[in-house]
Amino acid sequence: MGEFTNPPDYKQAPPRRPRVIIVGGGFAGLNAAKGLARLPVDVTLVDRRNHYLFQPLLYQVALAVLSPADIAQPIRSILRHQNNTEVLMDEVVRIDVTARQVTLASGSRLPYDYLVLATGATHSYFGNDQWEPLAPGLKTIEDATEIRRRVLLAFELAERQTLEQGSHPPLNFVVIGGGPTGVELAGAISDIAQLYMRHDFRHIDPTKSRVMLLDGGPRVLAAYPPDLSAKAEAELRHLGVEVHTQMQVTGVGPGWVEANGNRIEAAVTLWAAGVAASPLGKLLGAPLDRRGCVLVDDRLNPPALPEVFVLGDLAHFEQDGRQIPGVAQPAMQMGDHVGKIIAADLAGKPRPAFRYWDKGDMATIGRMAAVADVKWPFRAHMSGFPAWFTWVTVHIFFLIGFRNRISVLINWAWTYFNFTRGARLIVGDQNLPGWKEQSQGEPAEANAQPAAKAVE
Repeated sequence: MGEFTNPPDYKQAPPRRPRVIIVGGGFAGLNAAKGLARLPVDVTLVDRRNHYLFQPLLYQVALAVLSPADIAQPIRSILRHQNNTEVLMDEVVRIDVTARQVTLASGSRLPYDYLVLATGATHSYFGNDQWEPLAPGLKTIEDATEIRRRVLLAFELAERQTLEQGSHPPLNFVVIGGGPTGVELAGAISDIAQLYMRHDFRHIDPTKSRVMLLDGGPRVLAAYPPDLSAKAEAELRHLGVEVHTQMQVTGVGPGWVEANGNRIEAAVTLWAAGVAASPLGKLLGAPLDRRGCVLVDDRLNPPALPEVFVLGDLAHFEQDGRQIPGVAQPAMQMGDHVGKIIAADLAGKPRPAFRYWDKGDMATIGRMAAVADVKWPFRAHMSGFPAWFTWVTVHIFFLIGFRNRISVLINWAWTYFNFTRGARLIVGDQNLPGWKEQSQGEPAEANAQPAAKAVE
């Protein structure tokens, strides 16, 4: 018999870990990444921006209360201690669900075992995309700084023109849409004009500016209970905001808005009337609703795509016969739930069904004013200071990063006690749509009259 020899010592390659691609670094995507932190998977988060944005406070950047850095933080910083996760600043341009890979704008192709789409929503002008340059919406830091530029610039141009010509066009600020964003914008603009800028100018009186909120429905904050909607409208009127419901906007031009057949002069027009899902959902080839949201089941999967999860504003998920709202709470809970589903897959267990836990809704209206429909840990309808205090507490708690919380708290306290705004910076050019056309017309007093008639 020949001498026995041991076989060569071949090292076995470790089994490949499942790869999870997360597209979008907002509420849903970031919570999905965090939910996968302790699982034996490799995570790649792809976002075309390098920062996470706390959108509920975005309007305060737009109206010069906070700086962008107060409500945004680099995604890499947030996930820096999560060893199984990498971050790519890129954009997905193609999804091949058969080959299970995504193609990036840079040309790279990433294979996946699980794909999580959480790219949110964008503005919808209901087929009138030509209105966008004239009436910006509010979804990004860039949108916020553009709105801030326009609002502050309107006062500056009025001051300069009054010094040069003795009059200025009407300082009318028109906000289209009476949802939470529209209400918050209108209330904050009124605060700026009535409280924070009244002593800053020598030739104009900012308190005589007009803020008009136009909505096509019968009441503002239509998704809220009727009593809170009524209180919100009362608070807005108390702040000096002119609330006009049942107003169908049919035209937006440089320096004007047309609604119900009447033309309203507008130094600044802002859009808060509609949203549409991110176009990324169309790349799946899955069924969509009329807003472009992907229809998903109670495991957050499109039909016949169990390895694909669609979350947040991009998902159309119905619970108890109603579609859940496209706000931060459902997005965060969906992101958390993806981690539980993938953990169940890895353990060979059945996937748990997703169920949204509605804790309530809040909207701030102005300085020390808000409405809140609280459903947890107790049920309550609140308005005024108690609602505002609850709103402040909740939003500071959810800000990521200790520095952000302290910064926001200090800024709010300073603003409240001193009636000052620390982020009143105008960047960009010094032009407003329609301002030159208005300034070449009649004096401000004459120009103001048609706008007043138009919304009576």
